[in-house]
Amino acid sequence: MVYSSSYLPLLLFTLFQLIVIQNHLFCKADPTDGFTPISINQGNFEIQKPYDVPVNQRYSFIDGVHKFWVYKTDKPHTTSSQTKPRCEIRITGNDYSSGVRQFEGYFYVPSGSSGVSIMQVFGASPSSTTLMLRVYDGTLYYYREKVIESNIYNRWIRLNVIHDVGASKLKVYINGNLKHEPSGRGGDHHYFKFGVYTQDNESDRMESRWRGIKLFKK
Repeated sequence: MVYSSSYLPLLLFTLFQLIVIQNHLFCKADPTDGFTPISINQGNFEIQKPYDVPVNQRYSFIDGVHKFWVYKTDKPHTTSSQTKPRCEIRITGNDYSSGVRQFEGYFYVPSGSSGVSIMQVFGASPSSTTLMLRVYDGTLYYYREKVIESNIYNRWIRLNVIHDVGASKLKVYINGNLKHEPSGRGGDHHYFKFGVYTQDNESDRMESRWRGIKLFKK
């Protein structure tokens, strides 16, 4: 079939439209699109660990990887606390009470670690946390209510958590894919935590590793 040259601009425009549509369908947006990075460094990382052991017996930072481990027989993080054992980083200097904030990090949980929270959005009312991501037998859960990702052991996984305070909504992404949109849990003072914090039916030893920690806002 032969087309007149007068049809060429129309054919080119139609082809361009098809390419745009195809890109829209197959190129998904990144969770960080539209967000502004927040500058953080090691000075923003406050380590909470069993009060009776040195930091280097429960935490290391080597080649950009934060490694946390704790035993179910460990003490809490302060002498007055009644909570279970933990070794976590509490991100300081970026607490928030309004707006939209985002946490990004890559995590790795070795086989056998179970009954443990590895990431929290702290601050709620009347409970303590707005979001908690827990590991049970190789599956990542929102609290213990919903499966976020199965078969997480022994692999690096990208996590993005968005908290819209005003809308009282959160979004949880795994490797760029939206997995859950829970509602907020109140509270007027929030911050992010990551590491290991003992929950129920815990294993004898719990460990998580993290790298590429970033914060965003909009």
